[in-house]
Amino acid sequence: MSATGHQKWWRDAVVYQIYVRSFADADGDGIGDLRGITTRIPYISSLGVDAVWLTPFFPSPQRDHGYDVADYVDVDPQYGTLADVDDLVAACHAHGLRLLADIVPNHCSSEHRWFRDALAAPPGSAARRRFFFRDGRGDDGELPPNNWPAAFGGSVWTRVADGQWYLATFTPWQPDFDWSDPAVVADFDDILRFWLDRGVDGFRVDAVTHVGKAPGLPDMPPLEDGVGEIAAAGHNSYGMYWPSAHNVWRHWRDTVDAFECEHPGREVVLVAEAYTARRPDLLMDYVRPDEFHEAFSFDLMLAPWHAPSIHRAIDDTIATLHANGAAVTWTLNNHDTQRIVTRLGRPEAEDPESWTGNALSTTGTDIDLAVGDRRARALTALAFAVPGSLYLYQGEELGLPEVFDIPDDRREDPVFHLTDGEGLGRDGCRIPLPWSTEAATSFGFSTPARDGSVGEPWLPQPVAWGDYAAADQAADDESMLAFYRRLSAARRLRRWPARSSPS
Repeated sequence: MSATGHQKWWRDAVVYQIYVRSFADADGDGIGDLRGITTRIPYISSLGVDAVWLTPFFPSPQRDHGYDVADYVDVDPQYGTLADVDDLVAACHAHGLRLLADIVPNHCSSEHRWFRDALAAPPGSAARRRFFFRDGRGDDGELPPNNWPAAFGGSVWTRVADGQWYLATFTPWQPDFDWSDPAVVADFDDILRFWLDRGVDGFRVDAVTHVGKAPGLPDMPPLEDGVGEIAAAGHNSYGMYWPSAHNVWRHWRDTVDAFECEHPGREVVLVAEAYTARRPDLLMDYVRPDEFHEAFSFDLMLAPWHAPSIHRAIDDTIATLHANGAAVTWTLNNHDTQRIVTRLGRPEAEDPESWTGNALSTTGTDIDLAVGDRRARALTALAFAVPGSLYLYQGEELGLPEVFDIPDDRREDPVFHLTDGEGLGRDGCRIPLPWSTEAATSFGFSTPARDGSVGEPWLPQPVAWGDYAAADQAADDESMLAFYRRLSAARRLRRWPARSSPS
């Protein structure tokens, strides 16, 4: 709370995350879009939330569904237009909701103009300095510059036609920016300003722990036995949590603070996706007074159904962040993790050593969804009650389970394809939502096109998906949806009285 007694809206907000591709389809092509979201704003408002966070809606080849950005200041035609963004912002504000965009600063798409220019330019050029281009090792430079593993499998290095290599932390089509280049800093200043000028109220900032690299890009130490391919990148201290990144975030905070000064009444929030598992002390580095306003604490989301573990996840985070004046930001679900009713319904969920994220070997056959539902309700009630802000993920209020039986030829997550299926991927928590029991409209997900046609949803929905329909749950006082609405209403009763509204 400020010296004037004004409580910043984001410190205790409930924010609803929308995976744009899977929320609501307004034109019948089977892909969610911005106009579809706008039509559902009354539903979102009825949940009693304070803001909406959209996953990336920018132009993209969609090889990682928007997290491979090809243009940061436009809208992918699959999702709509800039005018649709303006309409959505207006609809949110009219319902007392704020709107957060998802910004990806670690990397762009290999189809972004900046990277295409770099490929066309010679080694050592200004265009290549935006990225990490390096000569290879070996007699003819045929070996990668170092031994770093990629987050989604394989090496971080890809060789180009002239023999140099470029670094890409996640996939070969997501080249990393080199934030020591002033041009990168200036470009993102313009990007932030562009969206703030259009009325966006803040940014969820993707993969911040990967921004910044050790000078010289040295080899990482050998991995311990038993570390899997997907987990290996998280052990690279030269490519994660590097101190130089904090200069970037201090600059971003200066940028949004300056914008607020120029626009009295606007309250912009920067939220870090800083994955610091079981390290709230490390998370604290990102929410110092001159950096991010908030950073997700994922420890509660990934805790097993084990009372001491849940207590520790909450107590350690509050003791570290809240006690130091930093905002605490909770979540139990998101677009990267299996859904809570599935995670907590697994037989190993009670194991204190279980880290309930994505169980790559899980098939769904040994999961008790009734048990998972009861546990999810209990943990959700707790998350609504503890101090801080809370981020919800679309569909958790419907009790949606993880979907496992997706045909291999329909899976789209690069995790699945880059690991030859060893990593199950995240498609199962991204299935298009069921709004009604009408199978002909993909359970209400798609509004028919003008000719009455409805395209197949981009990911297949289970035959019984209509059992979770929002329309039916809205009429059932015992449903998960009704439960979430009651929790939200109760939470509002204990809030600080002085909170601003979106302009």
